[in-house]
Amino acid sequence: MGKDLAARFPRARDVFQAADETLDVSLSRIMWEGPEEELTLTHNAQPAILVHTLAVHAVIRDALEPVAAAGHSLGEYAAYAALAWLATGDAVRLVRRRGELMLEAGKRREGAMAAVIGLGPEQVEAMCREASDDGQVVVPANLNTPDQVVISGDPSAVERAGALLKEAGAKRVMPLKVSGAFHSPLMEPAGIGLRGELDRARLREGTVPVIANASGTAVSDVATARRLLGEQLTAPVRWVESMRTALAMAGEAWFVEMGPGTVLAGLLKRVDRGAVSVSLGTADEVEAFLERGA
Repeated sequence: MGKDLAARFPRARDVFQAADETLDVSLSRIMWEGPEEELTLTHNAQPAILVHTLAVHAVIRDALEPVAAAGHSLGEYAAYAALAWLATGDAVRLVRRRGELMLEAGKRREGAMAAVIGLGPEQVEAMCREASDDGQVVVPANLNTPDQVVISGDPSAVERAGALLKEAGAKRVMPLKVSGAFHSPLMEPAGIGLRGELDRARLREGTVPVIANASGTAVSDVATARRLLGEQLTAPVRWVESMRTALAMAGEAWFVEMGPGTVLAGLLKRVDRGAVSVSLGTADEVEAFLERGA
């Protein structure tokens, strides 16, 4: 993750070095050398994705004139950091603590998640309500596309909801490998801890808005940013609404996905096939983007 960026671009190398110093842990070594079991632990994976994203941004930022930024789940922190609402060090610390709190909440109460393909959010929400009872809960967690929703909650409730959703016509219900029921009420203990961290964090109002997961709307003041980040762990990621907000703001602008993979560009196409996007995660991709811009 990002080793080629650090080797080719001094600005990217500086981001990795700053993250290692901030955490007093060689996160870059874990990202570049593994082992994979260590990298995929939530409290390592989350800052790793954040740092990879910010390393790409550091290299290309002078070529950008952003209209807005958005990030999926932990990526929202990268959006705030990229637009200077959060200092990089503060973002790295927050995301590391976020991962620790989520891992602790998952150990305290086992959770499960599953991706549902082929049904809209209204149908998924109805089946989740039917599958929940006083002791077990399942809710829509990620509203990714008009026909892709991730559900989250107690394992037995997720299993019941999956069966109901298949009966209702879902093309697929795929269990996800996770360490907790993210973006569900089961994350409330983590949410309490994270809200305390956010209250102490140094957030400053940026000149470019960030589109929040919890509302799907553009945020332009610190109080709202702090509140919605605090709600994010137990609220659904309203990605379809977020992308529609971004599309309304974008005009002729491109969407630039930064960090590992191309998932967000794929989700965007499911919301609007005409949207123009580019995904940048490797040194070669970043270099080609900069050459094209020149």
